[in-house]
Amino acid sequence: MTIQAVGSHGDGVANGGDGPVFVPNTAPGDVLRVLTPSKGGSREAEPLELITPGHGRIEPVCPHFGPCGGCRLQHLNEAVYLSWKREQILHALAQRGLDHVPVDAAAPCPPGPRRRVRMAARRLRRSLLLGFNERASHRIVDIAECPIADAGIVAVMPGLRALLAEILPEGTAVDVSITVLADGLDMVLHGPADLDLVTRQRLADYAERQDLARLSWAPGPSGEAEPLAHRRPGYLSLGSVRAAVPPGAFLQASVQGESVLSALVDQGVGDARTVADLYCGIGTFALSLAQRAACKVLAIDGDERAVAALGQTLAENPTLAGRIKHEMRNLRRRPLVPDQLNRHDAVVLDPPRHGAQPQAAALAQSTVQRVVGVSCNPVSFARDARILVDGGYRLDRVVPVDQFLWSTHIELVGFFHRG
Repeated sequence: MTIQAVGSHGDGVANGGDGPVFVPNTAPGDVLRVLTPSKGGSREAEPLELITPGHGRIEPVCPHFGPCGGCRLQHLNEAVYLSWKREQILHALAQRGLDHVPVDAAAPCPPGPRRRVRMAARRLRRSLLLGFNERASHRIVDIAECPIADAGIVAVMPGLRALLAEILPEGTAVDVSITVLADGLDMVLHGPADLDLVTRQRLADYAERQDLARLSWAPGPSGEAEPLAHRRPGYLSLGSVRAAVPPGAFLQASVQGESVLSALVDQGVGDARTVADLYCGIGTFALSLAQRAACKVLAIDGDERAVAALGQTLAENPTLAGRIKHEMRNLRRRPLVPDQLNRHDAVVLDPPRHGAQPQAAALAQSTVQRVVGVSCNPVSFARDARILVDGGYRLDRVVPVDQFLWSTHIELVGFFHRG
């Protein structure tokens, strides 16, 4: 088969005669032998032999490429890769009748800046697996290096591997979240509910040896993190502000990406004097906007710990406290209504992957002049954009921001204007 294009999930697409066939880890122009499924209706084929490399293929830089489900586009050259990311946005917009909207070219991102990762670990009988899951599988690919992760994260992996091999019973699995903060690494282990005193002490000793800022334990995949070693406060530098960060908090994936997004949000807000920053998190955009002269911000998020951290940051920065009001509110269940929105010149939306449909519907009925939409999901963004456009907004431009290097995830910023 000859690969014609790259599909929406990152697999190569070939013509199978009776419809498309999807082949993982392939690039446009590749000619290869594949094993197609004999039954079941699946359109996915297994690559067996690459006969002729295509024009879109380059040599992956990571030895774990292929089995590892993380960097699924690492084998594409830069032109094909960046074009693919832009095309996903164009396709999502076109599906909602917004194919006339200008979409910028995606700017490349250098390898190595990823400041937060979440890995999986499992204790086997005679070894420990630490790495990332295989594509569409719970099987763990054991890794020794990661070219997209910050060097500080890679440096603690050998010690972490040895520690988990000692403390985990056979068959036990944990997830490990590691974030690079300004005062060191913040590590959260997500595992079984019970943790005895000896294990707690071993974890605290590990934090001391590795000079971690913090080490916490969270029962289950989404339990609240319990500090086991809180050696430094845990903060980020956002401009001239030292911002508090709760253990395992959501942050933009890279410092470079955060800087680009903040600049685009600032550009989209323009000369607005009152801004609502919805889904604000720890206040990344709110703090950036409030450092501008004469701009007041209402910052809202449904994450109690993130809002509390923003409150701590404001308490330590009295000047900004007079410019930012913060509030905890589930915007999916209780979006701001038009009368509340109309008090603001601009609104910033940075929702989770599922988007901001209820809030977009309320915005469509408001008189807010400018909306800046930040999203990591072109599909939910396009759905919400359609709601805003139908409510009288014009989507002037979309900018792809490639901070999820070599992955199928796409960050973007959209600029809306009423009238």
